[in-house]
Amino acid sequence: MKSALAQLSTLALVLFSAGAVRGQTVDALDAYWAEVTRTVEEGDFQGYSQLYHSDAVLVNAGAESSYSIDQALAGWEQGFVDTSEGRADASVTFRFTQRLHNEVTAHETGIFRYTLQPTGGTATVSMVHFEGLLVRKDGRWLMVMEYQKQPATEDEWEAAR
Repeated sequence: MKSALAQLSTLALVLFSAGAVRGQTVDALDAYWAEVTRTVEEGDFQGYSQLYHSDAVLVNAGAESSYSIDQALAGWEQGFVDTSEGRADASVTFRFTQRLHNEVTAHETGIFRYTLQPTGGTATVSMVHFEGLLVRKDGRWLMVMEYQKQPATEDEWEAAR
């Protein structure tokens, strides 16, 4: 009887510990995405750039290409500068449809909604299905691969709640 009770207690402890680690991982990933949002909204190009692994790759299905994150960042930098200097407002929000992870790797799937509005101009809204492959290195989550797939519809955005 003691042996069965000890095994049951051990199993409960293992399951509780696994759940706690899983919860901590989700919290850390949520903090990563919150930081992406913050850097976009503030036009913090340096902070945004540091969210990617130095060898990261952007896969862009719309452009039928893939390229280094450095090349992608060079193309995005002006939007950050315009935002930080008050010439535009930018925002990004995420909705996830699948989140696969352990303590050191994550594959996040969902839709992002990016809005850029030049001061006095019309807002441009882009909703895109995406996948992100991340690794945890030295306690920080870093994107290794961002795969921007096809555009998303408003209905798909709403369904991804």
